Parts: sequence; structure tokens; C-alpha cells
Amino acid sequence: MTRAGFVALETELKHLKSVERPTIIQAIAEARELGDLSENAEYHSAREKQSFIEGRIKELEGIISLAEVIDPTSMSGSIKFGATVTLVDEDTDEEKTWQIVGEHEANIERGLLNIKSPIARALIGKDEGDSVEVRTPGGEKAYEVLKVQYI
Repeated sequence: MTRAGFVALETELKHLKSVERPTIIQAIAEARELGDLSENAEYHSAREKQSFIEGRIKELEGIISLAEVIDPTSMSGSIKFGATVTLVDEDTDEEKTWQIVGEHEANIERGLLNIKSPIARALIGKDEGDSVEVRTPGGEKAYEVLKVQYI
């Protein structure tokens, strides 16, 4: 994963441990004070949220412990992990820019494309000026690679 993706996961983990976990523990304690736990909706809701938070903490710890951080600025050449790629749709002339990142940091709305996605897999190994055919759930798409950067 990229350094930015790694930092984002670490930040989320720190927030869950230092803010969310203590908050939910306090909410459980307050709900317990209300009496009968079998009919206490606040208690059950807080316990459910605690279960989600603890599961996410374990998931993030696992991802972070196995992460290999790659610095895209040290790379160059054809498209590979970390590349920021500008494409033009050959049918609509619409330009799109994506960075190819790991699956845990992918966010298509922010222009972060999962390396396992059909578009990223089709782009790997291509150079500026190449044409790329991609089979997507919406059908075949053709793109031309306008620019490849490692930033």
C-alpha cells in the first residue's frame, strides 16, 4: 500500500482505540445503571457497537501488521502499483485520472483505484500513448493512456 493509505489506516486505528473505545465503554456503563439488562435497548445497542469497534480494531491491526508500504515517487516507467494515470475514454473523450493503490485504501470517488480492479489490471505494464481494452460490468471500454506519473 502507499504511505498515504498506511497513515490513513493508522489514524483510523488510533481514533478507534483512543476515542471510540472509551466512549462506548462509558455508554455501556451508563446503560447498566438503568437496571434490567434484558429489556435495556441502550445496553444492547452499545454492546453491538462495541462488538463492531473491536472487530474493526482487530481487522486494522492485521492489515497494518502485514502491510508493505511502497513509495511511488521512487518509481518510473510503465504503469505499475502507485502510478497516477490519466486516461481518455475513446468513446466519450472524457478524461479520468486514477492512482493505482492497494485494496484497503481504494476509493473510486477519490480517484484511488484498487489494483485488483479490471481497469487497473488492464493498465499494468502499459505506457503513455497505449490503448487499453477493459471488460467492465457495464461492457467493453476502450481508453488511451495520456499520462503516467509517480507522485
